[in-house]
Amino acid sequence: MTQSSSTLQRRIERELADDIDEEFEMELDDDRLDKLLAEADGHQAGEGLDRRVYFKELLRLQGELIKLQDWVASTKHKVVVLFEGRDAAGKGGVIKRITQRLNPRICRVAALPAPNERERTQWYFQRYVSHLPAGGEIVLFDRSWYNRAGVERVMGFCTEEQVQEFFRSVPEFEHMLTRSGTILLKYWFSITDDEQQFRFMMRIQDPLKQWKLSPMDVESRKRWEQYTKAKEEMLEKTHTRIAPWWIVDAVDKKRARLNCISHLLTQVPYQAVTHTPVALPKRVRHPDYHRGPISKEMYVPARY
Repeated sequence: MTQSSSTLQRRIERELADDIDEEFEMELDDDRLDKLLAEADGHQAGEGLDRRVYFKELLRLQGELIKLQDWVASTKHKVVVLFEGRDAAGKGGVIKRITQRLNPRICRVAALPAPNERERTQWYFQRYVSHLPAGGEIVLFDRSWYNRAGVERVMGFCTEEQVQEFFRSVPEFEHMLTRSGTILLKYWFSITDDEQQFRFMMRIQDPLKQWKLSPMDVESRKRWEQYTKAKEEMLEKTHTRIAPWWIVDAVDKKRARLNCISHLLTQVPYQAVTHTPVALPKRVRHPDYHRGPISKEMYVPARY
């Protein structure tokens, strides 16, 4: 092997390793949190899915997600995926793994804040409609219009009459979406009372995660049973043949991510899209071109 080909191979290996490092960083973060709580609580961190199996399957599924993305862009389909569940159930974690290697112009996340004064006077679904996909787009809702049946109801941000109107309206709204050609998927991430307590404690112990623990999250711990009753009625009244709910057992984060992504892929009739092979053209060089000087003060200090 020549010196130049050996150098090129090392560059390729470094590039591939760097690409995978992002996922390792997120997983190391999970492990760090587990150890933090184990030290604080005097318990051993639980054994989860084998890391090699997890990474192998995750990368394989992310490869399939890229095929799905290409198919959506090519066929101009519209895909909406709702992620619901209690606070700290793992919705954000699976969304990160789905979007990690996808084109943000095709697959985007909608995570709406609390409605403002004007939005509270609108038709309830109006502010969500503006985030729905056009042809060739995928939108992942990190919480959705089901806020009305959950947090808004439990925390008293809406009336019981508004909740019942929501239950009457949402099947019609979702049927309209599907009749318009939108592929709609709804996932509920299910965790136990003990597991939510565990994850909240991790956030309290870790300064890098404390921002995730809002006053609303803290309040939700006191109202576990109210949330349970609200969830049960929501599933009963909004689980329809056209827009069913899918429950993800999310106590084990890694298994939940793999199971959810794997299931999502089975619900969209995507196919591999044939692309024209890309060939880089030769770089055009002009003998009269000279690169101008750049002041050293403009460069970021090389501290690493």
